[in-house]
Amino acid sequence: MLIFIDDSGDPGFKLDRGSTPHFVIAMVIFDDELEAEKTAVGIKGFRRKIKFDDSVEFKFSKTRDKIRRQFLETVNNFSFRIRCLIVDKSLIRSEELKTNKNSFYGYFIKETLKNNNNTILNAKVRIDGGGDRLFRRNFFTYLRRELNSSEKKIMNNCKMIDSKTNVLIQMADMVAGSINRANNKTKKDCQYRNIVKKHIDDEWRFR
Repeated sequence: MLIFIDDSGDPGFKLDRGSTPHFVIAMVIFDDELEAEKTAVGIKGFRRKIKFDDSVEFKFSKTRDKIRRQFLETVNNFSFRIRCLIVDKSLIRSEELKTNKNSFYGYFIKETLKNNNNTILNAKVRIDGGGDRLFRRNFFTYLRRELNSSEKKIMNNCKMIDSKTNVLIQMADMVAGSINRANNKTKKDCQYRNIVKKHIDDEWRFR
């Protein structure tokens, strides 16, 4: 099992001064690594079809409407699952989550992986991100402690990957952006989410 994770929105809480009202974490789950490889090849083929340079990164926030739709229609032909967490930031009361960006990201990534209705086991997890060595080590230790036990192992291993070099992380970004757009009251637009809705296992609204 191979999982690619990205987010949409920001961790800020200045909701009256530009912070996004929602934060979405999306997981694109491949139960078969060969299918992940096929999907990556499909995305690269699409990029060449539209004459984008190999260095061009697909990001929902920076991609034109037509390309968004064509990208999602391309990946829709492959076999994968989507699980996502939608956070309404107005409901968050924890000062730690409000003031510590690393705690915010870590907590909600952990929650998204943990609350999986027993559909994720022994997974290889790939997350968009960077950070220094100490941060990565502490983050991975936190996830292993929270997700794995002697009875059940949700995560086999975890790596942070630069999205510029990985089209499946880019796919997770496009999915997260599509779901966030559908939940944005000022831009209520479900056209992108609807393209891949057959792949959605769960949309969990954090309470």
